[in-house]
Amino acid sequence: MQDHLRFYIGGEWVEPAEPRALEVINPATEEPFARISAGGPKDVDRAVAAARAAFESWSQTKKEERLELLAAALRAYQARVDEIAKTIALEVGCPLWLSKLGQAAAGLHHLSQAIEILRDYAFEEVRGTTLIAREPIGVCGLITPWNWPMNQIMCKLAPALAAGCTVVLKPTEIAPLNAVLLAEALHEAGFPPGVVNLVNGDGPTVGQALAAHPGVDMVSFTGSTRAGILVAKAAAPTVKRVTQELGGKSANILLDDADFAKAVAAGVGSCLMNSGQSCNAPTRMLVPADRQAEAVALARAAAQAARVGDPFAEGVTLGPVVSAAQFEKVERLIQVGLDEGATLVTGGPGRPDGLPRGYFVRPTVFSNVRNDMAIAREEIFGPVLSILPYRDEEEAVRIANDTVYGLSGYVTSGDLARARRVAARLRTGNVHLNGAPPDRAAPFGGYKQSGNGREWGTFGFEEFLELKAVFGYRPA
Repeated sequence: MQDHLRFYIGGEWVEPAEPRALEVINPATEEPFARISAGGPKDVDRAVAAARAAFESWSQTKKEERLELLAAALRAYQARVDEIAKTIALEVGCPLWLSKLGQAAAGLHHLSQAIEILRDYAFEEVRGTTLIAREPIGVCGLITPWNWPMNQIMCKLAPALAAGCTVVLKPTEIAPLNAVLLAEALHEAGFPPGVVNLVNGDGPTVGQALAAHPGVDMVSFTGSTRAGILVAKAAAPTVKRVTQELGGKSANILLDDADFAKAVAAGVGSCLMNSGQSCNAPTRMLVPADRQAEAVALARAAAQAARVGDPFAEGVTLGPVVSAAQFEKVERLIQVGLDEGATLVTGGPGRPDGLPRGYFVRPTVFSNVRNDMAIAREEIFGPVLSILPYRDEEEAVRIANDTVYGLSGYVTSGDLARARRVAARLRTGNVHLNGAPPDRAAPFGGYKQSGNGREWGTFGFEEFLELKAVFGYRPA
């Protein structure tokens, strides 16, 4: 059993105000393997005070000073990247290969990108007689999820530090250990006391206190839409900036001229990646009604080729979902899909054969799904794909947009110009054409109940800046 019972506040590892331990569960075994402390409002007060005290000097540092410290952080992270990958595989349950190539590597990418952006960024410009200055917003509360934990921490923390902000990080209590390793790396890099602070705990306690705190100037939150609403309500009385990356129910439109053999397999793979626990996963596959049988056969083969098992075993493509609560939710919604009359193509309720323990879910595909069914409307966050037939392109666009979410969309066509035209009609923050991968220099975020604000690249960096106009800066 690993114990990580202290918080990182003011450049030191300190005891919680009131000791209360939480167990960290290995989802592949259902057994605890570590403990953290659950913080409270007093710990948040202490962390915010440290961040406020540090902000005055940190916000005034020269770009070169911040670049030097960020470069040191990159070296410290690189030295721990294998340990971070193994830790995420343990606490999240994703296969080790994915943890190395995706989870841990994302931290390196976002940190490297923040360094590149800061190096070339112009914080001031003169327009006419007025100076337009971009200044760090202040103390930032970062509340991050468990599905891609280091990705979501670093795409917030790295640009915040680069911009000259100080931070208080509350990582998920479900997968918190990678954040502890990151705090250790940042301490080794030599950041001044109070610039980075870490308080573990749950959302209703630490998250709520952080979002409501009058000493916090901005909250950046990633998680469910339900929790995002609570964060926004808690932040509202202090009128702080709130950016949110929330849920999704992304449509994957396969047009009638698409290469179905390639597109269906790719769509299933993207949906199942990380055990379906990605906010931008293409969980609704829209196919021409007269080609649904073809798509179903291809999807069945792709899903049945997935290998579910121990995240540390060779050849495994899917690990467990992250927790008992998530397992129960996914299993419930699979049963709802059956009760609503969707056709089960493969998978279904219950653990896969040979896996009596662990939060393992059968890769599941439904066909003949209507967009008013729960499995087409709710974010399941598990390895579950719904195939929806459409009559024509107009209906495909209507179905795709008929959702409270708007994070991502996918369009595949043999005609790129046609795919572009469809993409322009989707009410989503991102669209992938013909299987294009994400571009981390582009803005990431959603429309509607998928959130507000953007992450990644210069767009995410500027979320941590305030705009100041100085009139009369240049004589008329």
